[in-house]
Order: sequence, then C-alpha cells, then structure tokens
Amino acid sequence: MSLHEECGIFGIISRASTDVAGCVYYGLYALQHRGQESCGIVVNTDGVFTSYKDLGLVGEVFSSDVLSRFPKGDMAVGHVRYGTTGGTNRDNCQPIEVNHQKGKMALAHNGNLSNSSILRNELELSGAIFHTTSDTETIAYIVTKERLHTSSIEEALCSAMDLLDGAYSLILMTSQKLICARDPYGFRPLCYGKTADNMYVVASESCALKAVGADFVRDVEHGEIIVFGKNGIVSIREHCNTRQKRLCVFEHIYFARPDSVIDGVSVHAARIRAGRILAREYPVTADVVVGVPDSGLDAALGFSRESGIPYGIGLIKNKYVGRTFISPGQDTRHDQVKIKLSAVEESVERKRVVLIDDSIVRGTTSGRIVKLLREAGATEIHMRISSPPFLHPCYYGTDIDSSDNLIACRHSVEEIAAMIGADSLGYLPVSGLDVLAGNGNYCSACFSGEYPTAVSTDERRDRFEGKFSGK
Repeated sequence: MSLHEECGIFGIISRASTDVAGCVYYGLYALQHRGQESCGIVVNTDGVFTSYKDLGLVGEVFSSDVLSRFPKGDMAVGHVRYGTTGGTNRDNCQPIEVNHQKGKMALAHNGNLSNSSILRNELELSGAIFHTTSDTETIAYIVTKERLHTSSIEEALCSAMDLLDGAYSLILMTSQKLICARDPYGFRPLCYGKTADNMYVVASESCALKAVGADFVRDVEHGEIIVFGKNGIVSIREHCNTRQKRLCVFEHIYFARPDSVIDGVSVHAARIRAGRILAREYPVTADVVVGVPDSGLDAALGFSRESGIPYGIGLIKNKYVGRTFISPGQDTRHDQVKIKLSAVEESVERKRVVLIDDSIVRGTTSGRIVKLLREAGATEIHMRISSPPFLHPCYYGTDIDSSDNLIACRHSVEEIAAMIGADSLGYLPVSGLDVLAGNGNYCSACFSGEYPTAVSTDERRDRFEGKFSGK
C-alpha cells in the first residue's frame, strides 16, 4: 500500500474572456501528483458554466477534442482527485456544481472534514438529498444553506466555516467571483499568484503557478478567505489566528512536488534535511545511497551529502503507468512493483545499498522493492525512512484509514526489517520533524496520535458507501 493524498485544486480569473480552460489544464497537469483518480474543469463564460469531468489522468480525460469544446471565459476552476472519503466513480468527480435560489457555484475541495459524518446526518435529517459520497458535497450544502440568509457568497462561506471541522482548502466560483479559503488550521496548502497580463491564479502548490506563467504572490493564510472579483481583491480574516497552524507535515515529506514552496518552506530543502538527519541518526557502512522515486530521491541526496556515501540512481520509475494500466490477470507472479519500478543493476550489483523511502504503511511495497534490489545483485540493503512510523489513522486527507493497516502498530522496528527483508531499518525520529518543516506549526497526528480537532469514531474512508449504494 502506498500513500495517497486527497486532491489538487486550481482556479483562475481574467479581466477579459480568454482560454481559461487551457490554463486550468496546464495547472492540473502540474498538480497531477496530488490525485490520479479523476479530474474536472468548469469554465465560467458571462455567468454560464461549461464543465467536463471524468475518471482518469488529466491527459486521458482532457483530449484536444474535449478542450476545444470549452468556450472562452473569464473564470475557471479545476480539480484532480484521489478520494479519501467517497469511492472512485464519476459522481464523485469535482468540481461540484450547484444551482440554488441565489445563483450557481462550482466548488473544488482539497482535504477531509473530521466532522463530515455528523454534518451529513444533520443535513439528511433536514431533508437534504445527497448525490455523491464525497464530503465536498457536504461543504457545498452548508455554504448554499448559509447563502439563503446572508448578503453575499463570501459571507455565506465565512458562516459555513464556523460549522466545518478538519482540513479544507477550497476554490469556489460563482457567476461573478472566484473565492478561495483555507481552514483555520491550514492543514492543506493553498497559494495564489498573478500573470503578466493581470490574471490571478489560485493553486494547491506554487509549482502550478509556474506552469501557467504566474508569479507567486503569497500563501493563503490559515483561516483566510480571499475574494477575487470586479472590485479587486478582498481578504476576509475573521477566522485567521483562531487556531494554531497545523499544516500536514507529510506535505513536505511526500505529497508536494519538490519544486514547490509551502508556507515559506522549500519542499526540496525539507527533504534534503530529512536525509541528513537519517544519516546522523542511523550511520551505516555502505557503497551507494539509492532513493525510491519520486519522493525518496531528495532525502537520499541529503543522506549522501551528510554521510559521504555516493548517491546513485538505483531505481527507475515507469512514468507511463496510469489509471488505464490493466493487470494481466490474478496470477500473483505478476508483481505490480516490477511494472512500476525497475532496478539499475550497474548501480547496485555487488554493493551495500542504503535505500531511502518516504514511509512504510503495510510493508508490502517496501518488501517488494527490497526484493527487487536483491535480485539485481545488492549484497546488503539498509532501509531508511524519511518519516516516523505511522501509528494512528489520519482524518484530514491522508489515506491512512485504520490502525489495523499499519505495520508499525503491530511490530517492532527489528521485526519490520526482517519482514521486508532489509539488513537494517531506521525511521526519522519525531524530533526531526521540527528541523524538516522549519517550525513547530504542523500536524503530526498520524505519528503521535495528538489530533488538533475532535475526530469521528468511524475511521473508514468508505463510511458513506453502504448507505449510498443501498446495501
């Protein structure tokens, strides 16, 4: 089992009608690492919404023919999804579109509500009918409900934030405005930038701003709402500084792209620091340091620099294995890891290898990678992990839904090393997170069990599926 994070979101607003769908397309491409299950784009042309959403990667869903059907517009919002709440089906594709008494909106969400079950139950008892199993629809319902007795959509969103707990970075588009918001804890990243021709761009990560030629302006603050409209930019800070910031530390360890900067911290530099810490904490005599692509590469470079052991390219990732890959049957001899990764024998044969990866969840994938390097001729494999052991489920958008699935909950470090076939194993100490992230304003509940919010007793990511499917 590999880790996944829920989504990537992207929005754009222009002073003149232009090919905003094309801009969102490139922005979503830059955010593809944040979600590979589905994607969608909604374009606003003088208040008329045109949308297309489907399962698959950005390049699979948005062919040149599909993109050509979008009209020019002055606003657009897009989304790439990996679902931590709600199954993989077209109904759960985003952005979600809503038509209501006060107008229409399109909503894209990155994160996971920790009180989603409670809110959904209350809404259903009041007569709400849900069409998806995603908690994004819960957010849309609450915002719409608040809009009925407020003077503006931003006021409605501000009121809705009083009811929402957990992680949410949002982009909301109406006929006249593009609005973004980040939860008071700032669990998930969000930033905005500006192009040379005065278009404003909002994205989950700064790497997506670069993809469309926008210069980074700043991160959206935790608890902040920013309104982009005809009257310029308005910042609403009613929820700012009401909670201590708790950015998910796994953004720096795994989720974000290395060329992104999140809340002033370079992701690449953070991973280099993690590798250096591992080299100091768990020194070993070896011939080469190898990183597991992609998120293990920077930490491997840091380990190499600190230890003096040469860095090598020992694993190659097949970047063309997407959603459309079909397994050639149920025969267990067909190892999926061998399809996605291959070893470079020249780098590892007859060598003692330090193998760097970002995490171990169940241990199955780690064991297969170790075996792959053994088969390529590695004589020793010393595995180092650039995060602490996972001991607790995540309720804020990381796909860790039960302690039952976490190998570190049931086995010691020595036992895990033996189970995956490594000669030794070392995890990043929890104390190293401060050095990695640059400050103490992060969430590490999956390692410590100290949750910033109240959490549901139902951990399952499919907790709405049975009700939805009639089971």
